[in-house]
Amino acid sequence: MISLKIVTPSKIFLETEVKQIIVRGIEGDLAVMRGTQPIITPTKISNLKITMADGVEKEAAISEGYLSVEPEITTLVVESAEWPEDIDIIRAEEAKKRAEERLFGKLEEEPDYIRAKTALSRAINRIHLIKKD
Repeated sequence: MISLKIVTPSKIFLETEVKQIIVRGIEGDLAVMRGTQPIITPTKISNLKITMADGVEKEAAISEGYLSVEPEITTLVVESAEWPEDIDIIRAEEAKKRAEERLFGKLEEEPDYIRAKTALSRAINRIHLIKKD
């Protein structure tokens, strides 16, 4: 087992023992299991997959952040993390629409474009997680 702690700015999202986690790093998906070598890496907006100690698999929508794997604990620090049952699909679809509207007519190097593109990625990720269930 590995100790997993997922932290957001507002709370500790999860703190438990797990068999495995799969998270999207900047170079692709990473699987963390007992014995994984220490690493610190940025993470991308994605669905986090967790195999709990009892073998149950869970998924959560996460924003970007970073992952730290150490011998005693694996820590994931992200801006947001949500279980599928906590996501309001209507709100996520409205956020997607707003982000798409903000992207229209913006130049890629403008700060508003970058913020809107990130918001769009988060909304799409949340919607896909809900619709997958």
